[in-house]
Amino acid sequence: MGNWKPAVVACIGCLVIAAIIGTALASEDAGEETWGDLQKFASKEELREFLKEHAQGGWNDGIYPQVPGGAGQESAVKAPAPAVTAAPTSSARDYSTTNVQVEGVDEADFVKNDGKYIYIISGETLAIVEAFPAKTAKIVSETRIDGRPAALFLAGDRLVVFAVTEEQQMTTPEGSVTPVPVWRTVTHAYVYAVGNRADPELVRDLTFTGDYYDARMVGDYVYTLTRESPVWVRDDIVLPEVRSGSALSVQPDVYRPKTPMQNYVFYTASAFSVRKDTGATDAETFLLGYDTTLFASQENLYIGYRNTGPAYSEGIRDQTIIHRFAIKRGAIDYQAMGEVPGHLLNQFSLDEYAGNLRVATTVEGWTREGQIQYNNVYVLDPSMKTIGTLEHIAPDERIYAARFVGDRLYLVTFKRIDPLFVIDLSDPKHPGILGKLKIPGYSDYLHPYDADHIIGIGKETNENGWGGVSVGGLKIALFDVSDVNKPIQVDAVVIGEAGTDSEALRDHKAFLFIQEKDLLVIPVSEIKKVENPSSRYPGSYSTTTWQGAYVYQVNPSSGFTLEGTVTHGEKGPSYAWNAPDAVRRSLFMDDTLYTVSQRSIVMTGLADGSRVSEVFLPYREEAYPPPYPVW
Repeated sequence: MGNWKPAVVACIGCLVIAAIIGTALASEDAGEETWGDLQKFASKEELREFLKEHAQGGWNDGIYPQVPGGAGQESAVKAPAPAVTAAPTSSARDYSTTNVQVEGVDEADFVKNDGKYIYIISGETLAIVEAFPAKTAKIVSETRIDGRPAALFLAGDRLVVFAVTEEQQMTTPEGSVTPVPVWRTVTHAYVYAVGNRADPELVRDLTFTGDYYDARMVGDYVYTLTRESPVWVRDDIVLPEVRSGSALSVQPDVYRPKTPMQNYVFYTASAFSVRKDTGATDAETFLLGYDTTLFASQENLYIGYRNTGPAYSEGIRDQTIIHRFAIKRGAIDYQAMGEVPGHLLNQFSLDEYAGNLRVATTVEGWTREGQIQYNNVYVLDPSMKTIGTLEHIAPDERIYAARFVGDRLYLVTFKRIDPLFVIDLSDPKHPGILGKLKIPGYSDYLHPYDADHIIGIGKETNENGWGGVSVGGLKIALFDVSDVNKPIQVDAVVIGEAGTDSEALRDHKAFLFIQEKDLLVIPVSEIKKVENPSSRYPGSYSTTTWQGAYVYQVNPSSGFTLEGTVTHGEKGPSYAWNAPDAVRRSLFMDDTLYTVSQRSIVMTGLADGSRVSEVFLPYREEAYPPPYPVW
């Protein structure tokens, strides 16, 4: 690591939905309860017959696709995912937390910290590291988690760990008196009391049928979403459920959209308090499509999903349906639904501002004239009625990144070059394009620096000799949008050769930026050229992979200044991502930078770049072969 200059350094694909206990603007339609476009099944029999008639398939959650079974089918078949916070005086004075989209809405991640301890999922183990001070950092406890740990939350002295496993249940199909086994994917929420970090105490075990999808925490209330394909036993359907310990806690009502769809998946949204060790859990289940996005503000939960009905299947255009649920201390009340043309990229395609929901979509489809592709921006009021429209942005391109900041939207589209659009939303009824900048490359994630500057991370691109575009190394850019009509690129850096990767391209939680410190830390899996002196051909070279993090000072006047790098692995495997030494997250406590890979946590002094210490995690490499992500 080089010498550093003295420096110090916010669903689902969003979040969670869910209706949980809500009183719901319910109405009666032919004797059936409805919530906007959502209609509740009156009975299990109605649900079963609906799926037989309408379902053509679904998302595969780890068991083979489930279809109504004929004679002899006994069961389903089991197949062989920052802010700076003041800390107590015994801990760091300030420290970074998870980089979230919305202030006050925490997002589940595999690592959390409280300014003294780091709580991390490593393989099948929950490890608690006494990380401050860094010189004496050590693991104080290792807790084996039953299942495949996916993510966690930290709330004071309570820790919630989500883990996925397969379990065999006994169920009695309709018309039968003999129970039969069925394999199901389930998600556990293990709640630990961690007042004694050396000996975490399991105080609650909640089980939700389905695979873990996403979760958010507002105050002491956790909202989680699980999903599973319909599970059939003979000619009967197995219903989603929530259990507390071994006892059934909730058999959720099941809702479906009135609008016909081609594919159906069960999404179960649940809420519970991290402070209560007992008590009922609220949950509702929705029979929706597989392409679902979740977003949460402090007051509302939104679920958006593609309408794969007849219009979509005919290639006319795609539509997104969005439902809004008001939330307050675990109570969730259904409010309204809206519909917009196009589909969402991810959770950053949605944003709530002054009571309105802003939405960015890409429309793709076919007409008699051929393929169409363009992008739209909409503003929906609290009743989910569209009040503002801006359409046909960047024809023949799609959205690569979106970020709503105050009354602006920064939008990156891409086909051959990277247009950065600055869109004005100060008048929600009349959104408009203020300016745009076209430069080589594209951004996958945008992060505000301040009111007039924004950082983008993506890939560099160049035109090739065949009239196409070649993707190069990792690109980080700083944009000045103070003149909204003429945004400019202040500075940009390109790291490595083609194939260079970063976790921050796929997961914003890997992006560490602290404006107060002008600190930017990017995890990098860098493809480097290496000369091949033994070759008979001049200029011959091979490649190797370096794993670590790049640390920058960044500000509008000087752009990016490389302060140093943190090395986790050199001369690594030929694949850049998912290597054991690939950095996945970074955080800081006072003047120490902590970079986290699967294998270890490396502690580095921010003032001089010195390596302080390293803690090796209980990682077992042989258990996680490439190419599948581990976390």
